[in-house]
Amino acid sequence: MKSLSTATRLAITVAALGYFVDVYDLILFNVVRWESLADLGLDKAAATTTGVWLLNLQLIGMLVGGVMWGVLGDLRGRLSVLFGSIILYSVANLLNAGVGATSGPLAFMGSFDAITSYGVLRFVAGVGLAGELGAGVTLVAELTSRERRGIAVTIIGAVGVVGAVVAGFVGELAGWRMAYAIGGVMGLALLALRVGVVESGMFAALSRESSGVTRGLIPIIRSPRLAMRLLKIVLVGMPIWFTLAVLVGLAPKIAESMGVTPTPKPGTLVALYYCGAIFGDLSSGFLSQWLKSRTRAMGVFMAGTAVGAALVLTVGSQSAFWYGAATVVMGFFSGYWIVVITTASELFGTNVRATVTTMTPNLIRVSAVPVTMAFTFLTGSTGDVWAAALTGACCFALAAVALRTLPEPFGRDLDFTEE
Repeated sequence: MKSLSTATRLAITVAALGYFVDVYDLILFNVVRWESLADLGLDKAAATTTGVWLLNLQLIGMLVGGVMWGVLGDLRGRLSVLFGSIILYSVANLLNAGVGATSGPLAFMGSFDAITSYGVLRFVAGVGLAGELGAGVTLVAELTSRERRGIAVTIIGAVGVVGAVVAGFVGELAGWRMAYAIGGVMGLALLALRVGVVESGMFAALSRESSGVTRGLIPIIRSPRLAMRLLKIVLVGMPIWFTLAVLVGLAPKIAESMGVTPTPKPGTLVALYYCGAIFGDLSSGFLSQWLKSRTRAMGVFMAGTAVGAALVLTVGSQSAFWYGAATVVMGFFSGYWIVVITTASELFGTNVRATVTTMTPNLIRVSAVPVTMAFTFLTGSTGDVWAAALTGACCFALAAVALRTLPEPFGRDLDFTEE
């Protein structure tokens, strides 16, 4: 990476740190939602219902933001989206620390209904969180040579995933208000690095020379070929969020069904999962460079994720320790997430690249909704363990079929447009 220009290194640094704060906030809500809702006066039943509502609002915000920021990235530039999204989710995070407060610098938030404010801020945060990764990956991919592109994006992913581990520990140790405030301050501090980050030359050239080229979402809507390619890359990433939403997010319920006592703590499992994912991100990225193939690397790690999920549902039945150990394995192999995002940026032309690269991670995240619905539907007739196994089998089967028909993008020149 020594031959990279200072501007490119700075872009990688900002994108990586932005993704760190992005993942921190994304995971933080799952870590602190029970504590925060209890502190706001909700009993366990009300907290369960409200927690699902807040999570859905955040996911809806990410879906809206995925489209909005992606289109803006292709119309207005990658750089404006990168910093605009960071500002939005950082301010939402900071204000979230003051929900229902009666004293302190954020006491003015106490004049609003606490739960309504929480919901609005989770939606706004979701919109903001949707833009950073796609904009950062698109910018770095277009600033970096084809030989170093995969390594540069891998660094972004590895640094970002550390944010989940930090969220797990901060959420447990600092209290929910301080944890939200820390996230907001970290994001706003990144604005100091804005000076020196340059816009993508490919985007600038497109804006100057190809004003007649249609950009954003419209070319994808008009082209069944492009829409199907986007669907395939989303399906390839879906098993990752099956493991997170079901095997980690619903771990207490699944572990209890397996007879595990005491059941593993969600915050601990999140930290273990992402500890594995840090090394998985690095390994999958470097493997794709060594094999000179994104699709083969994703295939290897997808198979490993399936093995890790099977271990959770078998070996994990012995104790909370073994459930956690299997979660580390599953988290490691789920690290092909960053190769999925890299592939999305390489498969599409400059006029739609930001739209696709921004929409892809958010569509994968939102896939947790039908996945958890399928799990819930099957639970009534098969029980929790078999419901998880059958839901996972469907996710992995769809992903394998999609991957088999996905074009190989490794080493592709990104300076092209879609008709």
